[in-house]
Amino acid sequence: MSNITSYTDRDPRFDGLADWFYPERVLLSYAQVLLNPLVYALEGALGGAQRRWRRERRRRLVGRSYDMALELARVLPRGARVLDVGCGSGYIAHHLSALLGAPVSGIDVRKTADAPIDYAAFDGEHFPAADAAFDAVLLCYVLHHAQDQPAFLREVRRVLRDGGLVVVYEDIPEAAWDAAACRAHDRAWRARTGPCTFRLWEEWHGVFDSSGFEVLSVRRLSRWRNLTHPVRRGLYVLRASASHRLPV
Repeated sequence: MSNITSYTDRDPRFDGLADWFYPERVLLSYAQVLLNPLVYALEGALGGAQRRWRRERRRRLVGRSYDMALELARVLPRGARVLDVGCGSGYIAHHLSALLGAPVSGIDVRKTADAPIDYAAFDGEHFPAADAAFDAVLLCYVLHHAQDQPAFLREVRRVLRDGGLVVVYEDIPEAAWDAAACRAHDRAWRARTGPCTFRLWEEWHGVFDSSGFEVLSVRRLSRWRNLTHPVRRGLYVLRASASHRLPV
């Protein structure tokens, strides 16, 4: 019997022809050649859309912060030493500093602020500031996060000079819709800052009075100032009573 192997008995892989005997591999190769440019183009488009969305969000944040800074500048005296408690990104403090012609400091529980301001992190309870160091304190949608609101306001009173101002923005659960929005906000933040405490108008008056603050003015703000969180809002302007400095 001959020891020569016929062509038909040989393994085609020995001749480098294996791919032609596995059509799924050929199809996969052609699919990669055809689809890879499409995939790369799609990834580029999605990446560009994400970058544009981030820029748009940042632009809106900066714009809203500027609008609030303008509102605050109408209440606060020019040149005032201001502390923004719970300043978040820091853009309100940044814009307000330019409008008042004086540095505005900010504190928050986050490590850093996005805006270039005089910033310090704190534990959410004790302010890293000296007694009577500021002419005004801002509490922009912050007080409802305080786990002990009277103690938090004592810290506000401590760092504020006699006769200094406090500007408070708060969500008010005035109607059923507002209460539902406040509950949703509480669920969203509870894991990070603990349960939120929202109050009605007269309840805030009692808290401010017992903490040594005189209510100078109250404004009802539109629910539609922020379409992503439509809830009744209130703007309180308080003055620290010189005869009611509370012990810390």
